[in-house]
Amino acid sequence: YSGRHVLENPQPCPLPPTWGLPGPEPRLPTGQHYWTTKRDGEVELRQEDAFASQVPITVHDMVMNTAIRYANYVALGSKHRNGWHLLTYIEGLACPHRPHKGLLSQLGLQRFHSVGIMGLNSEEWVIASIGAIMAGGFSVGMLSTNSPKACQVIAASSEMDIFVVDNDKQLQKIIQIQGSLKHLKAIVQYKERIRTPLHNLYSWNSFLDLADYVSEDTLNHVIDSQKPNQCCTLVYTLSITGPPKAMMLSHDNITWTTEIIAQSLSYKSPPEKQEVLVSYLPLSYLAAQLLDMWITISVAGTLYFAQSDALRVSRAPGSPAVGSLINTLREVKPTVFYGVPWVWDRLLDTLKTSQLASTPFRRRLDKWAMWLGLRAKKRQMLEQSHLPLCFGLAKKVTFNQAQRFLGLHRSRQYFNLGMGLSKATTEYFLSLNMPICELYGLPESTGVHTLSHQEDFRLLSCGKSLPGTYTRTQKENEDGIGDIHVWGRNVFMGYLNDEKRTREKIDLYGWMHTGDLGLLDHDGFLYVLGNENDIITLSSGEKINPNPMEQLVKRCIPIVRYVVLVGEGAPYLCALLTLKCQINPDTGEPRNALTSEAVALCRQLRSHSTRLSDIIYHKDPVVMNFISQGINAANAQVTSDSAKIVKWTILETDFSVVGGELGEQRANVAKIYQQEIESFYAEDEY
Repeated sequence: YSGRHVLENPQPCPLPPTWGLPGPEPRLPTGQHYWTTKRDGEVELRQEDAFASQVPITVHDMVMNTAIRYANYVALGSKHRNGWHLLTYIEGLACPHRPHKGLLSQLGLQRFHSVGIMGLNSEEWVIASIGAIMAGGFSVGMLSTNSPKACQVIAASSEMDIFVVDNDKQLQKIIQIQGSLKHLKAIVQYKERIRTPLHNLYSWNSFLDLADYVSEDTLNHVIDSQKPNQCCTLVYTLSITGPPKAMMLSHDNITWTTEIIAQSLSYKSPPEKQEVLVSYLPLSYLAAQLLDMWITISVAGTLYFAQSDALRVSRAPGSPAVGSLINTLREVKPTVFYGVPWVWDRLLDTLKTSQLASTPFRRRLDKWAMWLGLRAKKRQMLEQSHLPLCFGLAKKVTFNQAQRFLGLHRSRQYFNLGMGLSKATTEYFLSLNMPICELYGLPESTGVHTLSHQEDFRLLSCGKSLPGTYTRTQKENEDGIGDIHVWGRNVFMGYLNDEKRTREKIDLYGWMHTGDLGLLDHDGFLYVLGNENDIITLSSGEKINPNPMEQLVKRCIPIVRYVVLVGEGAPYLCALLTLKCQINPDTGEPRNALTSEAVALCRQLRSHSTRLSDIIYHKDPVVMNFISQGINAANAQVTSDSAKIVKWTILETDFSVVGGELGEQRANVAKIYQQEIESFYAEDEY
C-alpha cells in the first residue's frame, strides 16, 4: 500500500499549468526522440535549460574521474569478523578494470545484454554493477526475495548473460531455471563457499582472475563505443496482473541526476571533507542505488555496508528495534542518512523506549526541550524568527544526546525515501532538531525529481524540482490538486520492448505522466497527495481520493500503523486498520506483541493490553473506544459526507512485505482482505 500526505490547509498554486517550463513547450528535432524502446536505441537529451546544458558523460567517465583523482581515499567498507575491510578508489573501482575484463572474457557478456545481481548490499554488488556497465552491458539489480519464476521472467526479458549471486540460497534459484534461459552463460557467487560445483559457476576470485585473458585494447574499444544517451541500467517492476515493466535508464540519466543532486545538497569532496554513508536499503531499489552508490562515488565519499541483520528486530528487552543498524551507525558516524518510513518509525520507537526507561526528571527535561525544539524549528522554517537563546541548552541536554544515541550526531542531512512520513513522525524528529527532508521520484525519473533540504524545507512537502527539471499539475480540481507531470534529463528512456506503455507514459513534448496526484504551492513546493489508480468511485458516481483521510486517521489515532479506505462501487467508505506490532526478526512477519510505543499509549489510556489479540479478541473497551473517538475526530474534519468513514475494523495482523500488503498496488490489500471488505456491506442492499 502506497500513500503520501494530507495538508491541513492546502493552497493551490495560481500559476499556469506549465509552471517552471522556460518558454513554449519544446518541439522534437526532426528524426530524434526523447524516448526509445530498443535496447541499443539512443534518445535526445533535454538540454534546453542552463542547468540541463552540462556536457553529457558516461558512467565510466564519472567513475574513472573519481577513481583517478581520489585514488587513495577509502571508497568501500565491509564489516568482517576482525574489523572493517576497506577498499580505496584505486583498489575497488579502477585497478585494473578486473571485473569489467572478467565479464568480457570467457563469461561472454554481449553488448546490450544484461548482468543480474541478486544479493545483500556489498562491495561485490557495487563492483559487479559498475563492471556490467563498463563492459557494455546492462546492470540489473534484483531483490533477494525474488522467486525463481520472477528471476526467470527478468532474465528472459533483459537477455541476461550472467547472474551474480551472493550465496547458495540465491544460487539454487538460478539452478532451478537455468535450463530455460537461452542467454545464460555464467554464474558468479561472491559469498560463502561454493557447495554446488557447476561448469559455468565461478567464485568471486576466479571471476576476477579471468581479467588476464582480455587485453586493455579490447576493453577500451567497448568503453569508447558507449554513449551517454544509451541505456546502461534496467529497473524492473513486477506486476501480479501483467508482464513486468523494464525501465531503461541511460548513462546520462544516472550521471546528470547524480551531479545535480550532489550540487543541490552541497555534498563535500576531499580534501575539504569526505562524505560517509551507510548502505542498508536494498541496492536493487533505484533510489537507494542512486543515493548510496552513484552519488557517493561522484563526490568520492565512503560507503559502508551494514550487516545482514541490520533491520532485524531484537528479542532482548531494551535492545534497539532495528537490529545491528544502530550499532553500525554509531561506529561509522555517517554524514548523511536516508531512511524509509518504517525505518524512521523503528528509530522513533527505539528513542521512545529509551526515554521511557529514563528518570522522571529526565523525561520532563526531554519533554520541555522537544516542545521548544518543535516550536522553534517551525517558526524558523517559516522565516518568522531566529532560534531562541535557550535552544542551545535544549540542544546540549536533549537533541545531541538523542542523535548520538542513534549514531547520527555527525549527520548534516536526513532524508525519507518512498511513501511520505506521517506528520507525527516528522514532528517528533523535528522536535529533536532532526528535520527529515522528503524526496519524490519514480524509477522512471531516475529515482528523484524533487527534493527538500534544511535550508529550503516545508513540513509534508516533497520539496522543489531539481534544477533543470520541471513539474506541472494538470486537470486540477477545486482544491488545486491535479495530475503530476515532470520533465527533465532525469526522465527515463522508455520501457524495454514496450512501445504502448512508453507512449502512454511520455507525451509528444517529453513530459512524463507520473500517475500521482498533487499540488504546487506559491513557492514551487510539491505536495504529493495520492495516485490516480487509488481513486475510489462510490455507487453514487462520486470519486474520492482516499489518501488525505487515511493520513488524517493515522494522526488522530497514534496506535494505528496503516489505514486503507475501501468502497469501490459501494454506497459509502469503510476502513481497514492495523495496529503497531513488533516484527519477527527471522521471518519479517508481524508479531502479536504491540510495539513499546503502542503499549505506552495503552498505559496512558489505563489499558493493560500489550498484544494485538488483547484488543481485537478480548474487545478491550478502552482502546476500542479510543479508536472510535479517533475515527469520529477524523470524520469531523472532512467537509464531504461521502469522504467520511462509516464502518471500520482492526485486522488480525499488521501489514508486511512478507504478507504481500506493502507494495505499489492498493488492489493487493483489497484482494487479501476481500472477506473483511465484503462483511462491511453484507447487510446492505445496493
